[in-house]
Amino acid sequence: MGLRLADSGRRTRAALLVFAFILSLFAGRLVQLQGIDAAAYAADATQLTTVALQATRGTIRDDKGYPLATSVQAVNITTDQTLVTNPSAEAAQLAPLVGVDAATLTRRLSGTARFAYVAKLVTPATWKKVEALNLAGIFAEKTSKRVYPAGPLAANVIGFVGADGSGLGGLEYQLQNELAGRNGSATFDSAGGLAIPGAGGSTTPPLPGADVWLTIDRDVQWEAQQAITAAVHSSRALSGTVVVMSPGTGQILALATAPTFDPNNPGAAPAADRGNRALTEAYEPGSTGKVITASALLSNNLITPQTRLTVPNRISRGGQSFKDYFNHGDLKLTYAGTIALSSNIGTIEAADRLGGMTRLYPYLRAFGLGRPLGLDFPGANPGIVPPPSQWSATTGYTMTFGQGYSVNAVQMASVYATIANGGVRVSPSLVKQTVTPDGVVHPAATPARTRVISPSVAAEITEMLEGVVGPGGTGPEARIAGYRVAGKTGTANRYDASCGCYRGYTMSFIGFAPADNPQVVVAVTLQNPDGGGGGSLAGPVFRQVMQFTLQTEQVPPTGAAAPRVQIFWK
Repeated sequence: MGLRLADSGRRTRAALLVFAFILSLFAGRLVQLQGIDAAAYAADATQLTTVALQATRGTIRDDKGYPLATSVQAVNITTDQTLVTNPSAEAAQLAPLVGVDAATLTRRLSGTARFAYVAKLVTPATWKKVEALNLAGIFAEKTSKRVYPAGPLAANVIGFVGADGSGLGGLEYQLQNELAGRNGSATFDSAGGLAIPGAGGSTTPPLPGADVWLTIDRDVQWEAQQAITAAVHSSRALSGTVVVMSPGTGQILALATAPTFDPNNPGAAPAADRGNRALTEAYEPGSTGKVITASALLSNNLITPQTRLTVPNRISRGGQSFKDYFNHGDLKLTYAGTIALSSNIGTIEAADRLGGMTRLYPYLRAFGLGRPLGLDFPGANPGIVPPPSQWSATTGYTMTFGQGYSVNAVQMASVYATIANGGVRVSPSLVKQTVTPDGVVHPAATPARTRVISPSVAAEITEMLEGVVGPGGTGPEARIAGYRVAGKTGTANRYDASCGCYRGYTMSFIGFAPADNPQVVVAVTLQNPDGGGGGSLAGPVFRQVMQFTLQTEQVPPTGAAAPRVQIFWK
């Protein structure tokens, strides 16, 4: 039987069947990719990315609109770590641009976090360079950086912010909600870690924070800071404060403390220097508190400025012996003379006419002592005025000359502002108004006004305070040529919490001018200076700040002659 040749038609048909089967597999896969699983694979190819749009923080301004704290544009560089294909390679390209070492950046780019920060608060120019690298998984979060154009000026009032831009101290913390605004967001499609141009998305725009206008005058603030800083340095004091107020409005024009800090770099200063001592530090006022005793006596018609007193070298009350700051024989002083010479013994003798020291307590409270000022400032210390039920046998007597209770510097400035304002206390204020992003002005609430003493009593106390800076008084260093000045020196034993004892002194001078038409109150306090007294140390600071403020506020001299205050009688 001979050989048969293969059937070529069968082979052809078999090859066609195999080829058709392979084509059907490809076609089926294509249908799956483009039809059945198209949405799933499209989702795998693209990512829906959402980034925060940071709201711009509001500006803090002085009373004339000059910025004391503002925000400039910045960028936070972020990453979706799941989209980064080569962390070390991307880190090497980023490092020279953002100022972070490559090893740190590699760690920040590695992992499975869908959102992480790579570098914060870089400039827009830096971000443009990063963007040009076209790196996978790298995104921008528009934000802002807080800057303080005047550096330490009013730093203890303004405060500072943390790394996340939220307030951590002062008004930045207190007014966080008003200043911060509301963040927005942007959502877009990305592929391979990069935004898809023209792919659309959605955006919720951020709402900027409101601007806050303060009552602070930056020029007066600057002068007050310069003066108290120099005084703290020259007297080797632990610290010092200056408060400048408008008695008719309660507005605080300056609130200076020394030492201070630079809010652009708050971490470089001790925590104690970042607070506001004029509000947070409580101390015993000493002889500046004698005006409250005078208010109680004069309001009850128990004494007049001309009442004659014989003041011995020492006096005993409640089982304790009291003395003045200087030794003397019997002094024939008018009541005005006890204020002018700051006699503790004369003050106690006058206060005996109250018929009980507890009658002093309502006046301490009415002047606002021992209670919050209403400023709501972070860490503000309202001081302590113990109720009569907690008094010892001598507490009432020491209170007559400003010991045995504690205050802060703004409270004492407010006491003198009340006298300067004819006996009406106006609650102090630091915020003038807020302005929303759309320009709507919201003035601060009208401050509370409370009559504490009568206009006639306020006038009598004012005249006695003029005797302090007049011939024979303890405060000649506070005189200002051409202006009538009323004020009081103070030297008090200083309570030291570290030992639970009295150690060192608090020196102060508080006054107002022009005495016959008061426009400005200045309160100066020095904690534990080396030598001197309230008049010799705090008086010159008062004079410097008061004179500058009167000129800045364009307050002319009244032209009236100061009264001649009789100190001694024969």
